[in-house]
Amino acid sequence: MSVITSLGPRSREKDQALERELAARYHHHGDLAARRELVERFLPLARDLALRYAYTDEPVDDLMQVACLGLLKAIDRYEPGRGSKFTSYAVPTILGELKRHFRDKGWALHVPRDLQERALRVGRASEKLSASLGRSPTPAEVAEELGCRVEDVLEASEAASTYETASLDAPFSREADEPAALGDMVGAEDGGYSLVATRDAVADTWGSLPEVEREVVRLRFVNDLTQREIGERIGFSQMHVSRLLRRALQQLRESAAQAA
Repeated sequence: MSVITSLGPRSREKDQALERELAARYHHHGDLAARRELVERFLPLARDLALRYAYTDEPVDDLMQVACLGLLKAIDRYEPGRGSKFTSYAVPTILGELKRHFRDKGWALHVPRDLQERALRVGRASEKLSASLGRSPTPAEVAEELGCRVEDVLEASEAASTYETASLDAPFSREADEPAALGDMVGAEDGGYSLVATRDAVADTWGSLPEVEREVVRLRFVNDLTQREIGERIGFSQMHVSRLLRRALQQLRESAAQAA
């Protein structure tokens, strides 16, 4: 129980009046000593709110820093003239800063805010049920605890797995003498299938080309003859050889592009 909530009614009223006075001194007169005293008084509150998320993988020191930043924002934005309690403004401000930290800095992949918050609720409910049941709860039990659908729990659990990512260079198995990297175990599209399809398409087109066009292509790219040398060998002009070669290559390129 925090120091603030453990006080009696009269002590709380006295403290709230002092807190409003300190806030007024800071906001109306720029009294930095009053601001510093407010920070010291509410550091236990910031710590308690930060520890709500201690079950996550975030370092507690980082959570404390974020909560303290939220406390400073609450002090600077609080309006004592409205008459409301400082804690009524500070608590949602600090919690908002913590949630913003998880949304913007904690997740390795972009996940919608509502799904992030649901994942956090599912995590807390699972931890609570695990303690009471002595085992891991089922998705249905978590859904009943939260009053939501089982599909919502499953979606939140799946989203929680994207909170951190693993390096592709990380060892896949620490027990092996020469462990493979995780990246070596990730499947990828085999480009060989596309190459086979392209070759088949080009072969079909090649077979349908006139004999003279096939001969021109063979002499140009297999025998490495110039267009003039090809013309002299088959009895055509260089310009005619150029047209035959261009037409044959155009058909081969089109068939390869369609197969890709």
